[in-house]
Amino acid sequence: MNARRVRGVVAALAALALTTLASACGGTETTGTAASSAGGDELAEVRLGYFPNITHSTALVGVEKGFFAKHLGDTKLKTSTFNAGPAAIEAVFSGAIDATYIGPNPAINAWAKSKGKAIKIIAGSASGGVYLVVKPEINSAEDLRGKKIATPQLGNTQDVALRYWLQEKGLKTDTKGGGDVNIVPQENSQTLQTFATGDIDGAWVPEPFASRLVLESKGKILVDERDLWPNKQFVITHLIVRQEFAAQHPETVKHLLEGHVEANAAINADPADAAKTVNSALEKLTGKPLKQEVLDSVFKNVTFTNDPIASSLVGSADHAVKIGLLQPVDLNGIYDLNPLNEILKAKGETAVADK
Repeated sequence: MNARRVRGVVAALAALALTTLASACGGTETTGTAASSAGGDELAEVRLGYFPNITHSTALVGVEKGFFAKHLGDTKLKTSTFNAGPAAIEAVFSGAIDATYIGPNPAINAWAKSKGKAIKIIAGSASGGVYLVVKPEINSAEDLRGKKIATPQLGNTQDVALRYWLQEKGLKTDTKGGGDVNIVPQENSQTLQTFATGDIDGAWVPEPFASRLVLESKGKILVDERDLWPNKQFVITHLIVRQEFAAQHPETVKHLLEGHVEANAAINADPADAAKTVNSALEKLTGKPLKQEVLDSVFKNVTFTNDPIASSLVGSADHAVKIGLLQPVDLNGIYDLNPLNEILKAKGETAVADK
């Protein structure tokens, strides 16, 4: 893997956030019937985390379709779902899970807090699917002066993106909700309500919440974040693994990645079937399936890929440093894409890069 030194970022409040553990929403076990794990890497189970939302569809499809179980063989797959990045990272730190699907900023925070000892990013999962949705009368950045705009969490990936974009447009913000534009961190489910009631004027949010704001509350897309990145690509979800686990069980990690690659291939080969699978999983996990029109919109807006789009992780870090919300951290070595690239090469597919 090529070494590189970049200026990255860790949220000013990351240490506080990472100590606040949210309970896992639930767990399931899937037992494979294929041949047992190869290479003498004997292991009773592997514990995988993910979120019950659309941007984690690789995990949802991989579990529901049995792709992980197929490649893990006699090694059981035990899954846990999380609602927030800090909770998933705390589970990694405590050894409660071995790998998890997660957004870019929590992975950076984990790398920084552990001084590069805890995790590695081993694959991409999803790109895009993030928007600034506003009231119909708002037509420009200047129209946002004095308005309230929601983000999922102070210092999270979308919060950083909004603050940097506003700064580029000459608008000031602060962490207390002041400045030219009042940024209001709140849960995405709450944002659906506050936008509908008019308590906020817009939100920089990921799918499916962006589509729901448009379809259910007549919101308007002011910014498609894809337009702000080279080739319209940026990481929204990737797969990380505990370094200790990877060192002890490299074959198991490879089998997990084989399931991951097959899940992404299935999603891209038949998005309609994948959407049904994901919605069924969401109904089981949350009791709330998405409406078909929302589901259709979401799967047009999110790209599922094995590429972690490493350059966008670096870009997000630089943005956060520039707005003064985050501090520098050395991201050299955060990726280990060798196992993934071995799998892709065997399939005749293009290797992915760590820069």
